[in-house]
Amino acid sequence: MSRTQTMDGNQAAAYASYALTEVATIYPITPSTPMAEAIDEWSAHGKKNIFGQEVKVVEMQSEAGAAGAMRGSLQSGALTTTYTASQGLLLMIPGLYKMVGELLPGVLHVTARSIATHALSIYGDHQDVMACRQTGAAMLASSNVQEVMDMAFIAHLSAIKSRLPFIHFFDGFRTSHEYQKIEVIDYEDIKKIVDYKAIEEFRERALNPEHPVVRGTTQNPDIYFQMRESANPFYDAVPGIVQDYMNKLGEITGRKYKLFDYYGAPDAEYVIVAMGSVSDTIYETVDYLNAKGERVGTVRVRLYRPFSEVDFINAIPKTVKGIAVLDRTKEPGSAGEPLYLDVVKAFKGQPNAPVIVGGRYGLSSKDTRPSQILAVFNNLKNETPKDRFTIGIVDDVTFTSLPEEDDISTVPEGTISCKIWGLGSDGTVGANKSASKIIGDNTDLYVQAYFSYDSKKSGGTTVSHLRFGPKPIRSSYLVYEADYIGCHNKSFIYQLDVLRGLKKGGTFVLNCPWEVDELEERLPAHIKRYIAQNDINFYIINAMKIASEVGLGNRINMIMQSVFFKLANVIPVDKALEYLKNSIEEMYGKKGQDIVEMNKKAVDRAIEALVKVEVPSSWADAQDEEMPVKEEPEFIKNIQRPMARHEGDELPVSAFKGMEDGTFPLGTTAYEKRGIAPMVPQWQIDRCIQCGRCSYVCPHATIRLFLLDEDEINRAPATFETKKATGRGIEHLQFRVQVAPLDCTGCGNCADVCPAKGKALIMQPAEQEIEREAENWEFAMTITDKSHLTNKYTLKGSQFVRPLLEFNGACPGCGETPYIKLLTQLFGDRMVISNATGCSSIWGASAPSIAYATNAEGKGPAWINPLFEDAAEFGYGLYLGEKQIREKLAELVREALKSPIDDKIKDAFRYWLDVMNDGDKSKEATEKIFEALEGYDYRDNNLLQEIMKRKDHFVKKSFWAIGGDGWSYDIGFGGLDHVLAMGDDINIFVMDTEVYSNTGGQCSKSTPTASVAKFAAAGKKTRKKDLGLMAMSYGYVYVAQIAMGADMNQAIKAITEAERYNGPSLIIAYSPCINHGIKTGMGTSIAEEKKAVEAGYWHLYRFNPDLRKEGKNPFILDSKPPKGDYKDFLHGEIRYSQLMNVFPDIAGEMFELSEQHAMERYNRYKKLAEYEIF
Repeated sequence: MSRTQTMDGNQAAAYASYALTEVATIYPITPSTPMAEAIDEWSAHGKKNIFGQEVKVVEMQSEAGAAGAMRGSLQSGALTTTYTASQGLLLMIPGLYKMVGELLPGVLHVTARSIATHALSIYGDHQDVMACRQTGAAMLASSNVQEVMDMAFIAHLSAIKSRLPFIHFFDGFRTSHEYQKIEVIDYEDIKKIVDYKAIEEFRERALNPEHPVVRGTTQNPDIYFQMRESANPFYDAVPGIVQDYMNKLGEITGRKYKLFDYYGAPDAEYVIVAMGSVSDTIYETVDYLNAKGERVGTVRVRLYRPFSEVDFINAIPKTVKGIAVLDRTKEPGSAGEPLYLDVVKAFKGQPNAPVIVGGRYGLSSKDTRPSQILAVFNNLKNETPKDRFTIGIVDDVTFTSLPEEDDISTVPEGTISCKIWGLGSDGTVGANKSASKIIGDNTDLYVQAYFSYDSKKSGGTTVSHLRFGPKPIRSSYLVYEADYIGCHNKSFIYQLDVLRGLKKGGTFVLNCPWEVDELEERLPAHIKRYIAQNDINFYIINAMKIASEVGLGNRINMIMQSVFFKLANVIPVDKALEYLKNSIEEMYGKKGQDIVEMNKKAVDRAIEALVKVEVPSSWADAQDEEMPVKEEPEFIKNIQRPMARHEGDELPVSAFKGMEDGTFPLGTTAYEKRGIAPMVPQWQIDRCIQCGRCSYVCPHATIRLFLLDEDEINRAPATFETKKATGRGIEHLQFRVQVAPLDCTGCGNCADVCPAKGKALIMQPAEQEIEREAENWEFAMTITDKSHLTNKYTLKGSQFVRPLLEFNGACPGCGETPYIKLLTQLFGDRMVISNATGCSSIWGASAPSIAYATNAEGKGPAWINPLFEDAAEFGYGLYLGEKQIREKLAELVREALKSPIDDKIKDAFRYWLDVMNDGDKSKEATEKIFEALEGYDYRDNNLLQEIMKRKDHFVKKSFWAIGGDGWSYDIGFGGLDHVLAMGDDINIFVMDTEVYSNTGGQCSKSTPTASVAKFAAAGKKTRKKDLGLMAMSYGYVYVAQIAMGADMNQAIKAITEAERYNGPSLIIAYSPCINHGIKTGMGTSIAEEKKAVEAGYWHLYRFNPDLRKEGKNPFILDSKPPKGDYKDFLHGEIRYSQLMNVFPDIAGEMFELSEQHAMERYNRYKKLAEYEIF
């Protein structure tokens, strides 16, 4: 018996797959991970599959490992499944070939996603699955959330019967993360159509010494070909098997599917062929055109491999004159994209074959609207339709794009459309998911909820696109015309066109701290004009104030959800609030009754605090304020500004001429000025002791130390207060701490760590600080660098160096960024970074926000993102290339010393040869060379010309492979280990968050015992891997463990020693993460590091092989014996404390084990310090 439930595509696939899965081998990757997380959680809580067992869930070290384990499990006779996307799917291809060749009935559920080419993209298209079509796996496509559940069942059932692995794919994000109300199929109904005989035969074929066989032989030319062909009958049977299960499922559900489903006029002249989520958009457009008297249709492809030409041809009306095939992929250099080529081949030899053209659309989740589909139909009507076209972009370089027609509305009549702007981590997305579920699960209305994000971590922009209505919603595109718009952060009204698309007479609610009488001054003119000219119902609420007063901090989700129910008029508000309070009990019950009551109180307060604004008629003529025009680089004006305004979709292809290889300029985040912080630090000049800690720990480089000379003091603004600098060599200068109020994220770590009596930094409302300090920040940017007057390898001295990582996109309070910022202060002007995919690659360089910057000389880190798994090897390759070039340079310099050139040049060359492998001294030597060559005419000296062609290689580069623990402990460990083993001068920096932070907090080998993480729902049972100890075993690798908040001096000392060490180095840095759930908030993340060390949870040490030359033990234990309470530390983080709430029976024992493992680790380090072991 079916029931309805609101869920997203990932949950639908997970639900179906759980029924027919015995073993799940998994690895996290966006956007497929929620499927595996659901399987793990259900298993941990005892959910049974149709065989009466919990699914055995195993997280592997990589997707290649997951595929290997999957194949092994299948060969042992267990029905096995995995979930993946993008690069992860590509890593599975070798294993997939083997599963196909061995006729194993596994299923891969794939949230189809872009492939990293010139850039990484986590969004959806079909590039990944199209890279698998040659493997021989069957491929089944779903178009929407309901189909995901249905086709997922069909994929498993068909795999069992056909003996072939199935790839069941659906569009990443657009379908995987879209919420819809769907019918859920009961497992009891599925049991009735399972081929148990096929399962029994599958188990009998398992590898077992009770009836041994050999598989995977080595074959020669005599039989390999024949055996490959012998599998043909299995493929011939697949279309029939799949259609049979579609029919059987249809008998259960009433939903009828075909391998190729035609929809439209029976006598259609023009047809579009496509698969995936765009199919629903095409359906809407077909209905729109046919209602106007046209004759059009569409074919939705479901079984893509094997491609049944007979079934495809039978689906096409005989009246068709023209077919357009849409592919959501790009295959450079091919004669056409894959589906297009299949269609052309299907019609080969057919009488009166129609004209067939192909086009590309929707790469990286590029939105595909009905107006673009209209353009495709119109193209077909041309005498010579354009082939190999594109839609959704303006291609003014190779002119592939079709002109987009006027916008048309194909949304079902009676649908209420809503668009809500939120700030990442403010709860807006969660609130809208909850609202959609409440409406979908408690009413007869259909719902659709989709969420678009920028690439920043918490603190980025989120847009919720919601639709509710009495008819099924098939609008698989963003909301462009809204009945309701909510703006949950006031900064957006200055940066974005938030009211674009709000219908006349629609509703707009703004979360802001202002009273009604302040709106005249605060609102931009374009907002006032739109409200007045379009009769908008305008409301305001101070949600931050309510959240703070009821104890929710900055979590405004319940407040704004209540406002939505009050104003959107989707369901009666009384009923909505009743449902909302019930959902609060369900969501927060395990966290304690006090949390439940706080949220309920927020709901009630929201309704009371909502204010309707009487709109003055004068707003209709509001005049824009003239803003000063600043000189900005072309990239900022032409690319960054439109992208920041969410207008990047409108940029033409020509905007990226010269950037085709993915090259972006540095320092673009300095132009963002997002102004998202509610509170920012205010410097208390009289209390400041000039220690530099505030700047040292700032995750976003928004608080800095400045030294001013007399000239700079004289031209400073009157509000730019300074005090006499303290410290050797700088006594003649003035000192200031300056905050960038528009760039600060308001985490508060600077104020938290300030050691001054009474605190020299106090958090104050952002608006007042922006007014006070914005001009001061602009002036501070003109102050000359004076870091050469101090020792930059000290805590304080390092903070007079401009950070070359600034205003990054990390979460407020991020534990990773302070370390990398420090690296750039010490080595940034000669640094080369290979940055493993993960949080650090996202917050460092998400187009157009490039947080790495240049100094006054235009020098800065050269940064590149390799793959997730190969950052160490890639970084090593960078090092090898530079080493080869420098060796040639040294050879040329030695040759030059034998030639008749000036002695001054020879002296400079000799000095450079002596110090070329010393970073700082090589800079001095380079300057001497340039000084010696100044004014020297070497145009006739070929040798000097060859040397100067390589002048960029005089300075020794500092090579760093950086990334998180998912990379270093798991997927990239083999490469990391090999690079360290090579013995060359490369540095590896691990930001250890103890989870896969970027994909949402999955367990890694760095996750300690008892920690609850995704893929470890019942707490991790095994101990944390000791990566440092493994590296030390080589004896010639510099290794350090650091925690900036615990010992700031030890951190900078270890980093300095590691970089100076002439050999491989590994630094492992404890990095608190939002996924840890620090109960005192991320504003205390630096202090949390100190607690971790004091409790004996994390340990500080340095292993320096160079100390052996001095007859010393290379291992130095910098941690003191633990003095804090270990369990108190655990209870201070939700990742541990929730184990007590959810699994209280095992929590105590697990915590004891965790403490035991930590003490064993400390005692091991203590012995290393006492006895020279390595």
